[in-house]
Amino acid sequence: MNFDPVRKIADAVLYEGYVLYPYRASARKNQLRWQFGVLAPRSWSRAGGCEHWWRQTECLLECTAAARLAGKLRFLQIARRRVEIADAAGAFHPVARAEIEGTLHTSWEEGVEREVDFALALNPETAADAAVPFEFPAGTEVDAIGGAARIRRVQTALRGMLRIQAEPAAGARRLLKLRVREENLTPWTALDASRDDVVPAFLVGAHMLLGVEKAAFVSLLDPPGWAAEAASGCANVRTWPVMAGAPGDRSLILSSPIILEDYPQVAPESPADLFDAAEIDEILTLRTMTLTEQEKREARATDPRAAALIDRVERMPPEILRRLHGVIRNVHPSREDLANAPWWEAGADPEIDPIEVEGVAVGKGSRVSLRPRLNRADAQDMFLDGRVARVAGVFRDLDGNSYLAVTLEDDPAAELYQWHGRFLYFQPDEIVPMDRS
Repeated sequence: MNFDPVRKIADAVLYEGYVLYPYRASARKNQLRWQFGVLAPRSWSRAGGCEHWWRQTECLLECTAAARLAGKLRFLQIARRRVEIADAAGAFHPVARAEIEGTLHTSWEEGVEREVDFALALNPETAADAAVPFEFPAGTEVDAIGGAARIRRVQTALRGMLRIQAEPAAGARRLLKLRVREENLTPWTALDASRDDVVPAFLVGAHMLLGVEKAAFVSLLDPPGWAAEAASGCANVRTWPVMAGAPGDRSLILSSPIILEDYPQVAPESPADLFDAAEIDEILTLRTMTLTEQEKREARATDPRAAALIDRVERMPPEILRRLHGVIRNVHPSREDLANAPWWEAGADPEIDPIEVEGVAVGKGSRVSLRPRLNRADAQDMFLDGRVARVAGVFRDLDGNSYLAVTLEDDPAAELYQWHGRFLYFQPDEIVPMDRS
């Protein structure tokens, strides 16, 4: 199964909040980390720990013949990086930071990417299940950074289980309900340990990619009528499955610890991750540019990913920075898109095709008399009652409601408003057509 179409958005989920502006380990906002997709060891969680040890994804898929499910659990394993300095006796002791031979080094918690693959054969008429254990061993790496200093990276062993079940959904033929439960079964005996002490045994940024062959997922956010009841019966615990990949593709699901819409995308103008996908790239980039040289030096010492971010911002060419200012995208299909679309996807052009009002086609250029409704007009609109206007376009909002953009015919600034795209908006029942021939 090819998960490349969702890799970029999945990486944004994986590293959300990994290190936040100003990207220094000493910044207060970087003291409490790993906010999303955290699964703690079962024993510690059950003993009163502040993080959960399991989560569950449920979704629906149409399956008309023998099909195959492929999945990938992705998360970060924590590697504790400690700067250690030797004393006079040669014994090493951890420190928060140290400057060695002109380079600043900082103790920090790094994320190591982990993936667990699984698969399951599907049949529309029968149930199927599988248990997939996974384990990542403990490890220690030591790098000398001077005669009396070193960096030690330590990873705790992780152990977990994926439990996958598929069964026919009630009341819908050839519709399967898929359930995937993720569990952190890492042994942990210090049940009264603090969260900071247990962090190395966490699964962090955990999310799941699901893909099917010879089957199709059903959106839980906008299910078809015949699947609405089955969709409402899906129990998703601490996760949010959405359709993923190219819009219209029904072969991929991203189950995220962050609430997303169907077919989430990273804006094409975004050159790389800033570890805060809820922010505006332009603002974060400009703020990063304002950091002092000392602040940038501290950020580079925090984490290799933070260092790469600082370097990337410093080398950013002007044309890339201009792209971050944003673009205006039409949420409606263009005329070219409609011309190439199948007949069942085609629809009226929101800015050109007229609508019918009182039996008259009203569109761009039509003359109308304004009749604002008392129950939804503001005080300014009431002064426009009976005024003659010219329609500049017919628009539809995301709910499919139609609006007419107009300029007043006797307004001396009408041409200027049209040039700037500034219009008055009225619903079809608030205008009276004047061109009835």
